[in-house]
Amino acid sequence: MAPSGPGIRLLPNAITVLAMCAGLSSVYFASIGMWGASIGSIAAAAVFDGLDGRLARLLDATSRMGAELDSLADAVSFGVAPALVVYLWKFEGSRDRIGWVVCLIFAVCMVLRLARFNTLLDVEQPPFAKEFFVGVPAPAGGLLLLLPLIVDEQVREGGWWSAPWVVGVWTVGVALLLVSRIPTLSVKSIKVPPRLIAPLLVVVGLLAAAVITFPLVALIAAMLIYLSHLPYSVRRYHWLSRHPEAWSVPAADRRAIKRAHGVAARRLGLRRPLGGRVAGAAMRAVRRPRRAAEQTRPAETGEQPQRRRGWRHLGLRRDQRP
Repeated sequence: MAPSGPGIRLLPNAITVLAMCAGLSSVYFASIGMWGASIGSIAAAAVFDGLDGRLARLLDATSRMGAELDSLADAVSFGVAPALVVYLWKFEGSRDRIGWVVCLIFAVCMVLRLARFNTLLDVEQPPFAKEFFVGVPAPAGGLLLLLPLIVDEQVREGGWWSAPWVVGVWTVGVALLLVSRIPTLSVKSIKVPPRLIAPLLVVVGLLAAAVITFPLVALIAAMLIYLSHLPYSVRRYHWLSRHPEAWSVPAADRRAIKRAHGVAARRLGLRRPLGGRVAGAAMRAVRRPRRAAEQTRPAETGEQPQRRRGWRHLGLRRDQRP
């Protein structure tokens, strides 16, 4: 690809600045009580954050300055801004300062998560690691933090999800997901086959219609789906780490490898390790024929079977309990 002009190379950075402005605008909307606009600003910042990197790679306009600017914008848009929004929504005016401490914990964890992401860029990793993030990414973390507020705006009636202690626990939980080592799927590495492009465009159109018609419901569904994908992501990461032959093959070949391993395991009669009770029952089933054979063997040879000497033959007595 031919080198891009100065104006074109500036476009990804301009989108990054727009994402930061959208994140900061959410704080302004929250300060005047416009919670719906505040949520929409964070969502818009997440959309801009997803566009700037792809556009930079598409236009061959990647730079070190753009990477640093993207991290700083993410810290503001998805770390500082959501924490302030939650504080203004639920903890402002409270006598105790626990709410402010909780919001600080989230902001600090977001900055630490972004710092770790930047350091991992220079560390050599397995080829399959590019398909995953380490921990929950910044845009998802910022939107997950606002999930109680989104539910409260949709229901319009206060519930257990809007209690201060629930919001505080939720905030700390999302902060721990940010700095955790849980592998999460990266949308950047997903490749769509040509035959699925048309159906995917139809799905995108339906999703856009759902977002326009029911924006809060669509956000709630997206956040719940994202949380539910975490076990699958962990399982996929560990499977890939044990099968190097699937690191650089398409998705269809990976499914073939999984089926081949499953068929081979069934043909070899491999099973999962038995539980304690089942294994104990199996051992008893093996010991019973052996004991029966030992008892019948003296009768076949004409010898007198030896009787087991119990505690009475040894002159021992049982303990007399009062």
